[in-house]
Order: sequence, then C-alpha cells, then structure tokens
Amino acid sequence: MALATAAASPGSLSAFGERRVESRRRKWRIHLQISSRKRDREQHQHERHPYKVVEITPPPTDLGVRCFPSNMQCGESVTIEGQAYTISAVTHRYQLRHGRYKPSEKRLDVQSTGRYILNLYLENLLQKS
Repeated sequence: MALATAAASPGSLSAFGERRVESRRRKWRIHLQISSRKRDREQHQHERHPYKVVEITPPPTDLGVRCFPSNMQCGESVTIEGQAYTISAVTHRYQLRHGRYKPSEKRLDVQSTGRYILNLYLENLLQKS
C-alpha cells in the first residue's frame, strides 16, 4: 500500500487529513479528525457511568448512585444488592451553563421485577377491556 505524496493546493485536503486554508494575511491549519460512530460505540461500550437509581414503587426509595454501561434501556434487568430490578425509565438531565447545555444527572427509575411484570399484565387487561 503506497502513500501518495502530492503538493496540496490551497483549500484542499493533504495526504495526512489536514486542510490548509490560506488567506492574504494569515495561514490557518485546520486539523480534521475522522471517526467512525460504530468504532466509537464499540470503544465506549465497556465504559461505566454513574446513575442515580430510584425504585419508583410507592413510596419512592433511593438506591444510591451505581455505575452501569452507558447504553442502559427500559426493560433491562439489573441486580442491586442481590435483588433483581427492571428498568422502567432512563432520564438524562441537562443544565444550561455558560451558554451551553451540559449533562448534570443520569437517573434510572427501577421496579422490582415481579412488580414490573404485574404492571405489564394489568396494562394489557386494561387495554383489552
């Protein structure tokens, strides 16, 4: 595999992925980073992020802050302190700071697995009637 080395004209991409833009007064170099969403997803899949976990069955109970993978979804099963829970909602909250929205909290609303299945069954009965 041979690497092409050619002189880059103003405003074109060089062999190394750099874009050179020339002006009358200044020369700028803009470095482009080429990334793949699939590759990024695979790399970040094993990272663990802190979530605030709340059991939502009345009365709501705070189960503390736990680390889980970033791709948690509703319906997934989670074991906390030896007890099985099912995720019923995932919430990402953002706050406006210095003109930009930045992540402030990640929250998992969970129910015991038995309660989650019972709620699904009761919702089905309600829809049929």
